[in-house]
Amino acid sequence: MRTVLLLVLSNVFMTIAWYGHLKHNRDSPRWLVILISWGIAFFEYCLMIPANCYGFG
Repeated sequence: MRTVLLLVLSNVFMTIAWYGHLKHNRDSPRWLVILISWGIAFFEYCLMIPANCYGFG
């Protein structure tokens, strides 16, 4: 159950990173949009890696 929850949360973060914030940052400089994307994706990876470890073990 822990694995599924972590993977769902990581998916939500990734969806926000690549689609959600782009809608609201159309007028922002491209470098800022890239930094925001990677900042959000960092949290996605923080959830995905433990989920994969729990699922494997």
